[in-house]
Amino acid sequence: MTYALVHVERLDLDSYARATGLHPQAVRRLVALGLLDPGTNAGGEWCFAPSQVAAAARIQRLHEGLTLNYAAIGVVIDLLDRIDELEAALRDLAR
Repeated sequence: MTYALVHVERLDLDSYARATGLHPQAVRRLVALGLLDPGTNAGGEWCFAPSQVAAAARIQRLHEGLTLNYAAIGVVIDLLDRIDELEAALRDLAR
């Protein structure tokens, strides 16, 4: 069992939408597509970790920069994450 040493502030849906520049309905769509993974608070409402703001920015960059649809973005993100893992493993092997 682990315990957090500090309380991590979480953003509700509206605060998250403002922080990312997305409409709340767009956030709901990204969650439905599995591109964002919110937690829930004690009331059962979505709450987003601050790291999820960067995730939304990544999604927006891929959508606008590469003109990918949201289904393709999920595949690209999975591939980019896998590349990061493999590069980290190579760095560890080099040590």
